[in-house]
Amino acid sequence: MSFIGIDLGTSFIKGAVLDTESLAIEHIRRVPFPDPLPNLPVLHREFDPIAILDATHNLLADLLTAIDGAEVCDGILMCSQMHGLVFTTEGGEPCSTVVNWQDQRVLEPHPSGQGTYLDVLARHISPDELRQLGNELHPGQPVGVLFWLAEQGRLPAVDLVLASLPDFVLGNLCGTLPTIEVTNAAAHGALNRKTMDWHHGVISKLGLGSLRWPLLRQQGEVVGIFQVGGRSIPCYTPVGDYQCSLVGALLQGGELSLNISTGSQVSTLKSTLEFGNYQTRPFFDDRFLATITHIPAGRALTALVRLLAELAVGQGMALPEPWSYISQMASLAGPTQMRAKLAFFNSSCGDHGEFTNIREEELTVGHLFRAAFQNMADNYYDSAQRLLAGETDGTPPWHNLVFSGGLVQKIDTLRDLIVDRFGVGYRVCPTSEDTLLGLLALGLAFTRRTTSVAEAMGQISGVYGSEAITRN
Repeated sequence: MSFIGIDLGTSFIKGAVLDTESLAIEHIRRVPFPDPLPNLPVLHREFDPIAILDATHNLLADLLTAIDGAEVCDGILMCSQMHGLVFTTEGGEPCSTVVNWQDQRVLEPHPSGQGTYLDVLARHISPDELRQLGNELHPGQPVGVLFWLAEQGRLPAVDLVLASLPDFVLGNLCGTLPTIEVTNAAAHGALNRKTMDWHHGVISKLGLGSLRWPLLRQQGEVVGIFQVGGRSIPCYTPVGDYQCSLVGALLQGGELSLNISTGSQVSTLKSTLEFGNYQTRPFFDDRFLATITHIPAGRALTALVRLLAELAVGQGMALPEPWSYISQMASLAGPTQMRAKLAFFNSSCGDHGEFTNIREEELTVGHLFRAAFQNMADNYYDSAQRLLAGETDGTPPWHNLVFSGGLVQKIDTLRDLIVDRFGVGYRVCPTSEDTLLGLLALGLAFTRRTTSVAEAMGQISGVYGSEAITRN
């Protein structure tokens, strides 16, 4: 028996057949995520919802032909880029564009002259309320977009449903009311971690009480039936891609996760709800994540590559894939006196970047990226120290690093610098397809093949392995 797993990513919509017997990920397919709509204001990022639906439909059709008839499909599992927002009808029909996490409109000046929309929003929320919201308040969250709309008198009709991206997609596929589970609800910016319900007090303060907030569902519930070719395929509650990727990384207690891709995050598991100088995110099996997000990573490195390639591109030259060369040169460069700060955009490490202590002999690609990688290692270490703030004796609750994400798997120098900075052992996620492996584990738990997500992760670990490498 098999599931179909779908990951609605930022660059690609990815899918695969997930075999529940062999625990294999098969028939992996990728299609580009639709381009953002053109001619929008500079800080706005919106997408055509129909284009997203069409791409997902085509991917599903391709995957259904890859298995032996839809009758052997146990269900559709889905994770998604978080913070997506779209208004729909009760049957999942879109009534607005899709706004995703890259939207930064809350950084526009507020008409009151009291700073940005985000500044004004923050003044409505008390410190205790912010903790209840998981200590998360940043550009890209739906609550900020909704506040922007409310302040401009542009909120939609009250009968429309406020849906996350994956819940809209499944609602449309199944013709059902879009609902939501806690990992995606938390990403909206208005979930009370103490009650695990919408924070109605904050919602009212922000002028968003008239909106139709989606019904909260239990993880693993069937939220609709996808009818195709005379067959009925159950669709399970979509989850956030970050939590899903950590399931795929087989994260255990006593480990520190470093997820390094376009963006990056540092996380550790908590068995109970705790608050600190970090974000508190729902996980699975009633556990939570202590997390630092928006740490500069692939996006910042890509900006450097784009700068270095500008002269060649301007002359009409197409450069080949640069990362193998960058990795080799950074390794050969060795330690450098150059210092980097990769906060070229609003991040947990600041909102401006810089390179300092530059010497002529070190103006090379190798030294430049070696300095960038060292800065990343320092940022991860500093972020991990924030997670220690609540530990009474200051002793790290982890003894091992877990790396996931594409960057760390293809750049050995980056991984080595991070391991040296922390001085502990490490292991790498057993597959580059961490979200798809996470969906497989969730499918085992959602269909009661295992008693918990943790048990499913342990079962998969027995097949894929998760041995740590001891630091010498």
